Amino acid sequence: MSAAVSAPAVAQMDVEDQIETRQSAFTFAAWNMGKIKAQAVDGAVAYNEQQMLAAANAIASVANSGLGSLFGPGTALDENDNTRLKPEFFDKPDRAREVAINFAQEATKLQEIAANGAEKAAVAAQFSEVGKTCKACHDDFRAE
Repeated sequence: MSAAVSAPAVAQMDVEDQIETRQSAFTFAAWNMGKIKAQAVDGAVAYNEQQMLAAANAIASVANSGLGSLFGPGTALDENDNTRLKPEFFDKPDRAREVAINFAQEATKLQEIAANGAEKAAVAAQFSEVGKTCKACHDDFRAE
């Protein structure tokens, strides 16, 4: 779907739908991050390359889905109690763009590593890089 086709659909989403949709996307990504952590980092679950690829594909899909369109006016904490998005997000568009691009790039690298059948250590190392992008956004733009 092209941006031209998807933009009007997003524009029609009200504030609550934008917040709910982005929160769902991040919850889905976090669930898949948990799968990778359990297998590649903690070793709590047997390592399975196919499951790692599926999880990495899901995370990369979220990261590259155009989530930025779900951060419209009125979707920050100062105007809505259903979110933890700090109002500073809108005051620092260059930083917001930077963390979003970093998330997409590192998630795509994770996907590539998993697609190439990398060993657990390589997946774990790139998982850490993705996690750093999540932390950067949370540190800058997510209220406690």
